Amino acid sequence: MSGAPVVLVTGGSRGIGAAVSRLAARQGWRVAVNYASNRAAADAVVASITEAGGEALAIEGDVGNAADIVSMFAAVDRHFGRLDGLVNNAGIVDYPQRVDEMAAERIERMLRINVTGSILCAAEAVRRMSSRHNGRGGAIVNISSMAAVLGSPAQYVDYAASKAAIDTFTVGLAREVAAEDVRVNAVRPGIIETDIHASGGLPDRPREMAPSIPMQRTGTPEEVADAILYLLSPSASYITGAILNVSGGR
Repeated sequence: MSGAPVVLVTGGSRGIGAAVSRLAARQGWRVAVNYASNRAAADAVVASITEAGGEALAIEGDVGNAADIVSMFAAVDRHFGRLDGLVNNAGIVDYPQRVDEMAAERIERMLRINVTGSILCAAEAVRRMSSRHNGRGGAIVNISSMAAVLGSPAQYVDYAASKAAIDTFTVGLAREVAAEDVRVNAVRPGIIETDIHASGGLPDRPREMAPSIPMQRTGTPEEVADAILYLLSPSASYITGAILNVSGGR
């Protein structure tokens, strides 16, 4: 698979990121599985890929740390020698709070990981993929959220604001590099069955929210991964600056 394209999936060890990593491998990508701290989870994703005949590598790095981002992309360079896709998936939520209860430290952490980290990762990807930098082209898919549209009042307006920033960043970067053989799109998941809800103190949120979703059910990480891999693929060759809702109509 030495000539196969390479995709880096940030936050690739669990949830949507793990589903993307596995599906990408099945579709012929070599996969760099980024993780922040849970090496065992990343190794499990890598093992599942290699056992199925694919190629993957676990790469440690906190997207909230600029030096870690540089090291992460350097590791991709060393191991794979190329980069063809980036899935900006790593992100956090926090416990439900009103804005007038939030500390500055919470807001700073939210924006540093969800916004600054995604922008810095995209910048590293563009330096490798853009024809302006003698790259062979590629695709970036940013992971937004329906919270960007809905605002998430009385839950996490800061998270919603961070994802709205990702929407705007997607459109702006897409237009900036459109003539450089790099496509940039985003996916907005709705209520998806992952452990991100538990990390925000709401483990039952998917079940509780299901009746309010037009399709009357939550989504799966695999359904989101399908949309992401489509946007990464040559089938989406004339699509850039698009934001695709994967939300059951919510």
